[in-house]
Amino acid sequence: LGETGSMITASVVLYNTPESQLSRLLDCIKRSTLVSHLYVVDNSPDVSNNPAFADPRITYIKTDKNLGYGGGHNIALRMVLDHSDMHFVLNPDIHFDPEELEKMIEFAREDARIGQLMPKVVYEDGSLQYLCKLIPTPADLLLRRFGGSPFKSFLRKRMERFELRFTGYNRVMDVPYLSGCFMLFRTAALRKIGFFDEQFFMYPEDIDISRRMNAEFRTVFFPGATIVHDHAKESYKNWRSTWIHAKNLVRYFNKWGWLLDPERTRVNRETLRKFGG
Repeated sequence: LGETGSMITASVVLYNTPESQLSRLLDCIKRSTLVSHLYVVDNSPDVSNNPAFADPRITYIKTDKNLGYGGGHNIALRMVLDHSDMHFVLNPDIHFDPEELEKMIEFAREDARIGQLMPKVVYEDGSLQYLCKLIPTPADLLLRRFGGSPFKSFLRKRMERFELRFTGYNRVMDVPYLSGCFMLFRTAALRKIGFFDEQFFMYPEDIDISRRMNAEFRTVFFPGATIVHDHAKESYKNWRSTWIHAKNLVRYFNKWGWLLDPERTRVNRETLRKFGG
């Protein structure tokens, strides 16, 4: 793939995001000389008036309805596709040192086959978040969400395998499913595979785009850079979020297959063989 430009862009989607959280992320972006422009897409009912939006490097876009995570980021992706080289898709609940972005861009530019990259992601206390995963089966996601104490031992072993914990997360790895909390995309790759599938309002859109990207390009975990994710696990906190999560997972498995998904079987088998799992 040839590069179409040297501009680095980013986008974040808001929905009733705390101003303190948003200000922290905006400050991270403003301190970076690497990101040429940030698109803030606001799905919230009310308009945000954060003073940082006056920065000429930031474009604030207020939607007229809640378009969901993928739909919101797609607005920005359509705006940058023809002039951006790399694009960061960000959650509002993350923060980082600007140098970490530079490390990711430098690594991604070394290999034009890299279509998507995720750095090492840690909690506020510095502990690792296990966000490199196999392509999930319905059982993986159901047990992860609803598995109780009778399944604790089985669940732990299955989750450790699903999250590739045995790899140690200490090396560059090509992984079929990378978390949507922080995604670096090569825009030339997005032109080939397409944007986020907007039938998924929230949650499985990162699974879907990762596996589509993995089928054509490298989807890479890069532990040479680190970001902090203040992960709230919103779908675990209330039944409305749980219902939205479940409904969108049904759509995901309707698209890719429930029990029969030959691509999932092949990719997961190859991934485990590659890492010795």
